[in-house]
Amino acid sequence: MTQRLIRRLAAPLGLVVLLSGPAFAAETYQANLGPMPLDQANRATKLGRGEATATLDGNILIVSGNFIGLSSPATKARLYTSPAIGVSGGDGVDLVVTEAINGTVSGQLTLNARQKIAFRTGRFYVQIDSQKAPTGNLWGWLLPQHFDAPPGVPQAGPWFLPQLNTPTR
Repeated sequence: MTQRLIRRLAAPLGLVVLLSGPAFAAETYQANLGPMPLDQANRATKLGRGEATATLDGNILIVSGNFIGLSSPATKARLYTSPAIGVSGGDGVDLVVTEAINGTVSGQLTLNARQKIAFRTGRFYVQIDSQKAPTGNLWGWLLPQHFDAPPGVPQAGPWFLPQLNTPTR
């Protein structure tokens, strides 16, 4: 039935019909991409910064981002599932990346139910590899969109991890 017909049938009964779009809005998460894991031995080869966003609309996840300042050209990018935030994982999916020291990263995939839970609980991360850092130059965990204070600017209150869409315990 069309919206107009539904309203016309409901009006004589004194019913107000509220029609709206889909019940679920797209969910957008963000990642701050930085050199990881970083130690004294790899400080010269793991350089750069970047950012990425991932939007989940139904079962479709769209990832996009950019990066700058790698010490060598990017070679590949992947979206990984990890056991927990900050822990490297497996189950990687290829993303498209610019093979340069500055560029973009992007991809689109269809998630199954298990992957949607992993996404909503912060267990997806983007990793960009480069010639000088073939096992990870920039990494960043996708977390719900949140405010990031600029570098050198103190953030009011305690630092926090954005609230994740976790199941009830």
